[in-house]
Amino acid sequence: MTAPLAIVGTDTGVGKTVVTAGLTRDLRERGFDARAIKPAQTGYPPDDDAEFVADACDDPDAATCPRYLEPALAPRVAAVEAGEALSYDSIRTACAEAIAETEVPIVEGIGGLRVPLAGDREVIDLVADLEATAVVVTRSGLGTLNHTALSVEALESRGVDIAGLVCNEYAGATVAERTNPDELERMTGYDVETVPPLEGETPRALAAGVTAALSAPFLDRLVPEER
Repeated sequence: MTAPLAIVGTDTGVGKTVVTAGLTRDLRERGFDARAIKPAQTGYPPDDDAEFVADACDDPDAATCPRYLEPALAPRVAAVEAGEALSYDSIRTACAEAIAETEVPIVEGIGGLRVPLAGDREVIDLVADLEATAVVVTRSGLGTLNHTALSVEALESRGVDIAGLVCNEYAGATVAERTNPDELERMTGYDVETVPPLEGETPRALAAGVTAALSAPFLDRLVPEER
C-alpha cells in the first residue's frame, strides 16, 4: 500500500479541506496522480469536502469519499443518530483500497485527531493504521499553541511522521498571531507554514491561494522521491 499524506487538524473548521485542495491541485499540476480521500463525510448535505477538492482540481476523479452521513456530528455519533451501521474496518478498508489505486493519496481528517470515528476508534487511529505522514493544520490566533502542541504530541506517541505545520488564516493582526509560528517551531521542532485569509469564492481560487502561500521547500517535501 502506498504511504499517504494525512491532512489533519487541531479542530473542526481550521481549514483542512482548503489545504487538502491546494496540495492535491499542486501535485496534480506537477504531473502526479494525486487524489484526496475523505474517510467519511458528516453534515451531508450540504457539506461535501471531496466535492470541494474535485471542483478545485477541475476533475471529479481528484477526490473520493466512501461514506456520507447526514448529522453534522462526529462520524460515530452521526451514525448512531442516523440509525446506520458504521464500522472502523469498513472505513479503513475503503481508504486502503483508494490509497492502493493512487500514486499520491492524500487523506483528509475529520475534525480533530481525537474525534470518534467508528466503534472505539478515533481519527488518529486511522492515520496511524494507514502509516500516513501528517501535515497538521491549525488556527493562527490565541490558543493555538496548546492545541497544536497536544496534537503533535499525540501523533508522535503513535509513531506518525509529521511533514510540517500550517497556520491557516494567518493575518498577523495580533501579537499572538505574529509570535505563534516561531513559538510553534520552538515547541514542536517542526517547520511552520502560514496561509493568509484567502480571497476568492471558488474552490479553484482558494486552492490556488493555498499553493501560492506555501513555500517551495515545503511543497517539494511532499513530492514522492520515486515514481
